Amino acid sequence: MRIGGFVPCSVNDFPGRLAAVVFTQGCNWRCPWCHNPALVYPERFTLPLPVFEVLARLAARRGKLDGVVVSGGEPTLQPGLGAFLAEVRKLGFATKLDTNGSRPAVVRALLAFGLLDFVAMDLKAPWSRYAEAAGTEVSTAALVETIALLRSSGIAHQLRTTRWPGLTADDERLISALAAGSPHAWQEYRVPTPGLPTASWPAA
Repeated sequence: MRIGGFVPCSVNDFPGRLAAVVFTQGCNWRCPWCHNPALVYPERFTLPLPVFEVLARLAARRGKLDGVVVSGGEPTLQPGLGAFLAEVRKLGFATKLDTNGSRPAVVRALLAFGLLDFVAMDLKAPWSRYAEAAGTEVSTAALVETIALLRSSGIAHQLRTTRWPGLTADDERLISALAAGSPHAWQEYRVPTPGLPTASWPAA
């Protein structure tokens, strides 16, 4: 698994829990307003952090943290995601996945193996504007499948939408209708910080 960044402690990324955040490198979308471009564009990647070192870092924080968030980039592209989450759970941490929802089969497998406690899925736009929001063609059928999977699984989940530049009031009404039936959060757009998060060890 390619890990491009590590935040040892966050109070905002895992509802109700103090958590570390692991950022994976690589994404199948090219959102024009992406907040983590250093994790999306291969030419911006730094040398990935060794997985065993990340796990060791997490092990040292047992008793201080409640959970671990795997974000990106798009984590479901990582072939080692399931194995990593299994190791995190062995350490006694709750797990949260941040995803764009494009790979429902991966989410289904992770749920089937009991590797997730919480899933946050981006709901970026009304279906008619999704390709614009994602910067590439998108299978909205896959997104519908992921949302339905989360709703039927009984797992804690959240849909979230960033008010990216160009999103209209009509778009927001359509998004709210799509999100009905799931917890949904609006996020204000923030200008990305160049180069962050990076593959480095911040202070513990």
